[in-house]
Amino acid sequence: MDLAEQMNDEEKRKWVKGKKLGEGTYANVYAAHLRTDPSQKAAIKKIKVQKEYRDGMAPDALREIKHLQELNHPNVVRLISVFSSKDQNLNLVLEYLPLGDLEDLIRNVDTYRYGAADIKAWMGMLCRGVWFCHENFVLHRDIKPNNILIAANGEAKLADFGLARSFADPGLPMTTNVITRWYRPPELLFGARHYSGAVDVWSVGLVFAELIIRAPYLPGNTEIDQIDCICKAIGTPTEENWPGVTKLPGYAVGNEVVPVYGRDAYMGRFGAVGADGVDLLMKTLVLDPRQRITAREMLEHKWWRSAPRPTRNEDLPRKQRGGLEKMAADLKRVNPMEEDGRGAKVARKLDFGAMKK
Repeated sequence: MDLAEQMNDEEKRKWVKGKKLGEGTYANVYAAHLRTDPSQKAAIKKIKVQKEYRDGMAPDALREIKHLQELNHPNVVRLISVFSSKDQNLNLVLEYLPLGDLEDLIRNVDTYRYGAADIKAWMGMLCRGVWFCHENFVLHRDIKPNNILIAANGEAKLADFGLARSFADPGLPMTTNVITRWYRPPELLFGARHYSGAVDVWSVGLVFAELIIRAPYLPGNTEIDQIDCICKAIGTPTEENWPGVTKLPGYAVGNEVVPVYGRDAYMGRFGAVGADGVDLLMKTLVLDPRQRITAREMLEHKWWRSAPRPTRNEDLPRKQRGGLEKMAADLKRVNPMEEDGRGAKVARKLDFGAMKK
């Protein structure tokens, strides 16, 4: 073996692969532990070779590897190692995240009770993760509750970087068909090909809203219906509140123009997080992306300094370990690029909840 093959073989031998936790079109997931220390657990995501792709892998796998290698932060899922196996499959060794995702906590109203201090803790972790991505010129482009995983210590971590990309040159167009529809900002729905971290901030705002009301805030059935949901709940995008919006290629709204809602309307529904929390929420959901708050500005907002203090990680509500059925379902989730029948099938987020000690 040459030097590269020796290094790869040494890395592969470090890990003991256990039982299969789930299988999808483009990846299998296995429990794993460090050979020299079985208490050090991980998950191995084995990417299958794809003949239809020049590099043998789906594009989202390449994106995930590239960006996770660049990002090292407590609120971003950690890529521990990468190695190839004899059959040329690429194996991603990912950190052990046994407590499911934020969606589980939100949806299970009867099982998990939480308040403003818990919401502030989860939002703080999410905002720090997004800030770190943006500081390192990475757009996540698929922020939603089931892509926010919970570690054993209660830390929330941003995961699933399959749609992420580096900030583009201002003159380079980007795809609009990213971000799961319910969390997709109006500029993408209107076909903007040049955008910034504001697309992630909009998604963060909708996760914030969902944590408060414990239901998706803008659950559109189609892209047109999604625009209608935004108009009814937030206000109709017009030249007055968003200069230049009518020039976007996909701009289309109904005949009824709904004025942008003010603070009183938001307080009526989201007042559980207080006036400062509502102020932050409103700033994440500004229609004009140029006026939307940035990730850095989110962390500087006065809400973090107002009462109550964020709950400590160890005291946060948390779910029990999930089952194999949930793992298999997660691997087959629909990618945003497939919602309209376009794009190749992509391996979805992996739920490490099925891993047992």
